[in-house]
Amino acid sequence: MPLVNRNLLAQAKGLHLKITGLKTIVVNVGNVNWAFCKVLTDQGISGLGEGSITSKEATLSAAIMEQERYLLGKDPADIELHWQAMFRWPRWRGGPILNSAISAVEIALWDIVGKGLGVPIYKLLGGKARQRVRLYKDVGGATVEQLVSAFQQAKSEGYTAAKAGFVRVENDLIRPAYAVREGHKRMEAVRKALGDDFDICSDEHGKLTTVMAVDFCTRVEELRPLFVEEATQLEDLGELQHLRQKTKVPLATGERSFTKYGFADFCSRHLVDYVQPDVCHAGGILEMKKIGTLAETYRVEMAPHNPQSMVSTLASLHVDATTPACTIQEFNPNSQQWVMDLFYGYQHPVKDGYAALPEKPGLGVDLDEKVAAAHPYKPVTRSRYVFGDGAVADH
Repeated sequence: MPLVNRNLLAQAKGLHLKITGLKTIVVNVGNVNWAFCKVLTDQGISGLGEGSITSKEATLSAAIMEQERYLLGKDPADIELHWQAMFRWPRWRGGPILNSAISAVEIALWDIVGKGLGVPIYKLLGGKARQRVRLYKDVGGATVEQLVSAFQQAKSEGYTAAKAGFVRVENDLIRPAYAVREGHKRMEAVRKALGDDFDICSDEHGKLTTVMAVDFCTRVEELRPLFVEEATQLEDLGELQHLRQKTKVPLATGERSFTKYGFADFCSRHLVDYVQPDVCHAGGILEMKKIGTLAETYRVEMAPHNPQSMVSTLASLHVDATTPACTIQEFNPNSQQWVMDLFYGYQHPVKDGYAALPEKPGLGVDLDEKVAAAHPYKPVTRSRYVFGDGAVADH
C-alpha cells in the first residue's frame, strides 16, 4: 500500500494555494495545556494541528512560529518537502520541542489539503486498511477500589481494554519495594474484577529503576497484561534489552521517541512488542505512517500514544485507518461541556470500544477560538517524584 495517494496530491497542487501565515493557540485544561497551530492560506482555507507537550507549551509556541518565515508563500500541498526542510535545514534538529513544532505544522498542512480536495486525510494516505479502530481508554484511581471501578466503567461502556498506572507513588515519594508490591496487588484486583478476556494496559511512565522494572514485570506475568508501557527510560536501550531478556510480559514504548530514526532499533532489534509514537511529537501524520510501515516490516504492533485533544485523536485515527501494524489506539475522552464546545460540539463516533473511521474532509474538526480565549494558557508544573533520601526520581 502506498504511503500517500499521489494522484490526489497532484490534484491538490492544482488548487494553487499559498500559505499566508501561522498562529498558535494555547488552551488550559486544568493540569495540562493544549497547544494548537493554525496555518492560513490565501484562499481562506486554514489547517489545524496540535503539538501539545507537557510543561513546555510556551516554548513550543515560539518554535512553531519559527517555521513561519520558511513557509510564507509556499504551497501547503508540498508536505514532504516542507517536512524535510523544517527538519533538516536548521543546524539543530530533533528533540521534543522542535519535533512537536514540526508535527503541529505538518498536521495542519494535511488538514488544508484534505479540505481543499473535500476528502478525509486517510484517503490521501492510501485508503483504509481496516473498517474501524480498536481503542483502549485511559483510566485511573488513587485507591484499589477506585481503580477497579474505573476499569469496570470502561468495560460497561463497551471498551475491551483500558490503561492505568499501577506502580504506587504516594505524595510524590517512591519507595521501590512497596511501590512494586502495591502495583502488583492493584493489577491483581483489576484482573480478578474484570475477568480473563479484558485487556489491561499498564503505563509506568519511566519512573521505575532497572531493578524495579524487572521486579514489576516478572511479578505481573501471571496477570497477562496486554503490555507494560515505559518500564524503562530511553537513554540506554541496553536497559530495555536487559528487561526484555528477564520477562515474558509484552513491552511497549515510544511516546518520547521522535521520527522513524527513533523507532528503528525498537523494531529491528525486537526490543518491544508495541511501538507508541505520538502524532503530536513523532513528526506528524506522514512520519507516523512511516513508523507504522517500519513496525509492519518487523512484525511489531503499533499502539499510538494519545492523551491530548480531539485534534490529536483524529490525526492518529487517520494514520491508524491506513496502517496495518496499528492494532489499538489510546483514547482519553474529555466530556466537559466547554471542551466539547471548543470543537464546536464534535464527538467522534465510538461504539463497542471501536472508533469509526473519520469521514469529514481534512482532519475533521475545527477549533472555536472564542472558547479557547476563555481558557488561556496557565503554567503547569508536573509532579516532582523523589526517593526517600530526597534524590530526584524519574517521571
